[in-house]
Amino acid sequence: MSHGTPKIAFIGAGSVVFTQGLLTDLLAFPELRGAHIALHDIDDERLKTAEGAARHIADRLTGPDSGDDGGAQPRITAHAERRAALEGADFVINIVQVGMREATRTDFEIPARYGVRQTIGDTLGVGGIFRALRTFPHLAALGADIAEVCPDAWLLNYTNPMAMNVQYLTRATGLTRVVGLCHSVYWTVRDLADLLGVPYEEITYRAAGVNHQAWLLRLEHRGVNLYPRLDRLVADQPQLRRRVRVDMYRRLGYYPTETSEHSSEYVPWYLGHESEVERLRLPVGAYLDIVDENVATYERTRDALAAGTPLTVEGTMEYAPQIIHSITTGTPRTVYGNVPNHGLVDNLPASGTVEVPCLVDGLGVQPTAVGALPAQCAALNRTYLSMNELVVRAALEDDPRSVRQAAMTDPATAAALPVERIWDLCDDMVRAHGDLLQPSLRVLLGN
Repeated sequence: MSHGTPKIAFIGAGSVVFTQGLLTDLLAFPELRGAHIALHDIDDERLKTAEGAARHIADRLTGPDSGDDGGAQPRITAHAERRAALEGADFVINIVQVGMREATRTDFEIPARYGVRQTIGDTLGVGGIFRALRTFPHLAALGADIAEVCPDAWLLNYTNPMAMNVQYLTRATGLTRVVGLCHSVYWTVRDLADLLGVPYEEITYRAAGVNHQAWLLRLEHRGVNLYPRLDRLVADQPQLRRRVRVDMYRRLGYYPTETSEHSSEYVPWYLGHESEVERLRLPVGAYLDIVDENVATYERTRDALAAGTPLTVEGTMEYAPQIIHSITTGTPRTVYGNVPNHGLVDNLPASGTVEVPCLVDGLGVQPTAVGALPAQCAALNRTYLSMNELVVRAALEDDPRSVRQAAMTDPATAAALPVERIWDLCDDMVRAHGDLLQPSLRVLLGN
């Protein structure tokens, strides 16, 4: 890789809104303005829209009217064939959503018929299990292509379920330069800074755990612990106590790094109880509205490009552009990454994927060992990782029983259904997702 001119492949670039945000962040770095941006998607219309959006962003940020001093412009190419996009890539950003809106609706509608409530459905639970199982075949093929055509590339994964996907990728493909990226730690601290009235730039923090269920182990302002200040706010504001993550914080002693909607799905205490759904204002099925809005935003972007009036895009503060900048230029910074637990968190399984601080510089992404988590936090994380292990094992060992055992292990599903109904539900999900699953997992087992 020549200095400042990496090749960055976007796999699933038809997720146009996310692609635009990442590109805006990337091209905000002067050193990356000469990069080769290779876009790939299997949907021709979405790929053309992504290419048009990318060229608009490049012109706005690096063109003659950008206010820049005539610096480099990126090379943008679009590829219907994945290997062409990957050829010689230094970084691969995976943002694929297998099955798109139709599959996501299935993930919600079939469990709902059984009385299983979900809010987001992309990480654990029945939705998370089947989102993973339909994503794994794509990851296996992507990993094989990377091993052949760009073996030294860093694979930066944004596709959920994050922890399961990273675990599968590293186990099934043998790739070692794999990092899962999520903005939940960053935005949790930003939101707490606003809540506490402290400038984010003056806060120091340390978090660790698993994706969407990590914990703020330290939260300080100029060396002073901010937790007592947060405790006073929670005590004084009853509305704050009507949030799942605040409820969990009060009982566990450490603030979780994901929204209340997400957090409610990973434990057995909330969604199965009508009174808790009401008390904590949980929006059951909320993700379907988000999916619909994402489609509408994509269509507005497509139509605006066609009309020659592209929409303004703001930066997203995502980690992938920061990682690419640090590795390319040697600039050190800390990000939060999802990586295999090779001696990083003492009291979580070594086979699992953990979310920890990572140093990034010219040597790559270097995870930080954090020792042991507080026992109560590790206990919840271990249940989460146990379910992940069963889903990954189902795919690696072609074992459809492990799919059902994963659902039995999932806290929210187990709290909602007797075991016979869990197996029936899995059979219905297998029928519905059909050809998106690997053939060995299309088996119906009944009770």
